[in-house]
Amino acid sequence: MVTKTERAEATRSRLLKVGWDLFSEHGYDATSIEDVLESAGVSKGALYHHFASKEALFEAVFIEGERDCKQKVAAAAMKEKDHVEKLRAGCQTWLDLVMDRQVRRVAVIDGPAVLGWQRWREIDEEYAFGLTKKAIEHAMQAGKVRQQNADLVAHMTIAMLGEAAMLIARASDPKAAREEARETIDRLIDALVR
Repeated sequence: MVTKTERAEATRSRLLKVGWDLFSEHGYDATSIEDVLESAGVSKGALYHHFASKEALFEAVFIEGERDCKQKVAAAAMKEKDHVEKLRAGCQTWLDLVMDRQVRRVAVIDGPAVLGWQRWREIDEEYAFGLTKKAIEHAMQAGKVRQQNADLVAHMTIAMLGEAAMLIARASDPKAAREEARETIDRLIDALVR
């Protein structure tokens, strides 16, 4: 027998999946609450039990996407032995993920617009900053990167990746923009190396 808690969790999971599918396909503005309800097969009460608003659902979808991306970036970085190559693999993997139209739409295009710059940055820092800072600190400790303010370097790296992601997302030819970003990111990481 399914418990009330299990049913509630199944409903929440279904809403997150439907939210991801609709927001990534149509965008936040073009997705209505009614679209979500119809696709998820739930009542308005069930939706509002889990999420106070469409924006709250979007934020939860965005966070799930960030969590998934962080896992993929970390997995790619961990395949490398050299600390600089770990940083490079993580950066390049993030930009590879941006090539996914759904990730681009939710994480890069709608994320800052819907959540507002401050909240978007808070979430981004929670998932991307710590991972980036740790990679930079390990590279510094290994003597691969000059000793300097790791916080500042991590923030600058995140900014660089954010701008590259935005250029890819807004490009008429995302594939060409991605290749150009690949080379530029590599050169910028090379500039950190001792």
